[in-house]
Amino acid sequence: MKENGVMRVGVIGAGWIAEKAAITLAGLSTCECYAIASRSQEKADAFAAKWKIAKAYGSYSALIADQDVDLVYVATPHSHHYDVTMEALLHDKPCLVEKAFMANRRQAEEIIKVARERKIFLGEAIWTRYQPAVGIVRDLISSGRIGEPHLVTATLGYSMGDKPRIMRADLCGGALLDLGVYALNFVRMFFSADIVSIESQCVKSKTGMDITNAISLVLSDGVLCNLQSSASCVGHNIGMIAGTEGNLVIDNINNPQTITVYGPDRTYIETINVPKQITGYEYQFLACRKALANGLTEPREMPLDETLYVMELMDGLRRKWGVCYPMD
Repeated sequence: MKENGVMRVGVIGAGWIAEKAAITLAGLSTCECYAIASRSQEKADAFAAKWKIAKAYGSYSALIADQDVDLVYVATPHSHHYDVTMEALLHDKPCLVEKAFMANRRQAEEIIKVARERKIFLGEAIWTRYQPAVGIVRDLISSGRIGEPHLVTATLGYSMGDKPRIMRADLCGGALLDLGVYALNFVRMFFSADIVSIESQCVKSKTGMDITNAISLVLSDGVLCNLQSSASCVGHNIGMIAGTEGNLVIDNINNPQTITVYGPDRTYIETINVPKQITGYEYQFLACRKALANGLTEPREMPLDETLYVMELMDGLRRKWGVCYPMD
């Protein structure tokens, strides 16, 4: 890091997610978007000019070779995470990799093995795991505000048309890795009990990708979880955790802004607003900076074993549905 403690982030990929990262980092005093890499120098130069970024590279390898980059943020489609992350780790570069972490568990295991052997920081950038809403909801549950939890529901849906990253197998298409991963993490953020039963259904696109899916989980502690995700319709995107004395309603499982507490018979109790945010991405970058400063090799908010667990769940679901990628 710089002498003033600022973490210099090098962003791989110059798409929409990279823009969101640039906006976020511009609003932080302890992190900066120092470099951008695209597969074309022209696109990298345009991105750097727009967001006032110091370095622009026309290849991913050139950014990885920059000794001043403190953290590589992999913002490419998940189909392209493996090669660039492996290259960065082999150059001893700490990495934050966008969700879904990899195409499958096999890739994730290989990447994590290298990071652990080389003692290099590695984390998954599933932003909801890092946000303040997680602590708020956990405290509400542990304090007994809703009694003993028994039911979780979560939905995430966007009408995404025929976007290639949703429709193409070579881009790891489908709703599960893009959207369903949030619903699965919504459960895992608050309930760590083993899953003892999984049932699911999906509707496929004309290209054979899961376009809408429904997943039902039974946990060993008796909690039932009903989850839905879709890339073909506009969902309400609400999460709900129901207990013996009330329930919590989270307004958006993809970026929570409010948590509403209800008592028996849907009696309204209170609405809790999360802290004002830049974009919501800031928490993952701040967590990485803190971890690096403390010599950690993975974020506390999203341990690598948890990343592996979710990847394994998604592999199993895709096998049941017959949704295959070339890298499987």
